[in-house]
Amino acid sequence: MRVITGTARGRKLKTPAGYDIRPTTDNVKEALFNIIQFDVEGRRVLDLFAGTGQLGIECLSRGAASAVFVDQSREALRIVGENLKACGLQGKLCQMDALRFLQQAESFDLIFVDPPYDANLYISVLKCINSVDILSEGGIIVCEARSGESLPAMESPYRKGKEYRYGKVKIAIYTKEGNRDENCDMPGQL
Repeated sequence: MRVITGTARGRKLKTPAGYDIRPTTDNVKEALFNIIQFDVEGRRVLDLFAGTGQLGIECLSRGAASAVFVDQSREALRIVGENLKACGLQGKLCQMDALRFLQQAESFDLIFVDPPYDANLYISVLKCINSVDILSEGGIIVCEARSGESLPAMESPYRKGKEYRYGKVKIAIYTKEGNRDENCDMPGQL
């Protein structure tokens, strides 16, 4: 695993040995950031189920204003901290259950939802984001799941956009209606 571009380009990221973390592959991460590339700089990012922190770190490397990394595992957050330090970046680390964190969270512009595949947390996390309404107007949620998973729609003002498949991985993009052109399927297009 490495940082693809930006100030920390090429830096290798640590993953814990023998730990149950399923990092997003470099190929999927590169495809994902090609989709949202114009929606990262200056944004407030939330990396739920952070694991190694690679998605939030990639955003910080590309000019995101800030990033919060949430994971229940102390070991995962220790690795996120080491990866941030190795990249010369800073972020806020929160050891907490994702649903509990969302109940008290501030507003974010970009939210990554990548729970453990077998935990069946997609629906409850997306419903919680919908009900607490922490995504800024025009913001983006990126949800990663197994390619066979059926990811739900969200209630207005949220809208499910395109889904992308990369082998065994599915990525769904959700947006919050606002100043965006409703005919756009891709984030970043006006």
